[in-house]
Amino acid sequence: MKRTFALSVVAFLSLMVAAQAADKEMSGGTEKAIAALEQKWIDAAKASNPEALAPMLSDKFINTNSDGKVVGKKETLAAIKASKWEITQISNVKVTVFGNTAIASGDWRGKGTDDTGAKVDTHERWTDTWLKTSDGKWQCVASQGTTVKM
Repeated sequence: MKRTFALSVVAFLSLMVAAQAADKEMSGGTEKAIAALEQKWIDAAKASNPEALAPMLSDKFINTNSDGKVVGKKETLAAIKASKWEITQISNVKVTVFGNTAIASGDWRGKGTDDTGAKVDTHERWTDTWLKTSDGKWQCVASQGTTVKM
């Protein structure tokens, strides 16, 4: 009886270790997937291509710009279309996964003209909140950027 119990404990612990390893692997895969979506976002901005970005944003998406203005998905996509970037790049991307939610943050460097035609040469820190939808896709629901004073 003791031997059967011991084998059961060993089997249970082995399953727990395997489950934790699988969770870590899935999380690492999710982190890479979110980082890739962030890069796609930057690529869409550089190409002034709102159609590439649209599926990544929730219909209820909110964006708090570095000037404090809060806009939705429609305004964000319009700004992507109207902006012209010589440089738009992200770095120091970090993604933390909490089940069906992921928080991505990093640095952004931008140089070009914004949607109003104003010249821009800036460095910002940003945070994006992503949710996994019922069909398994990730969408950004909120974004915030803060200008870094150099």
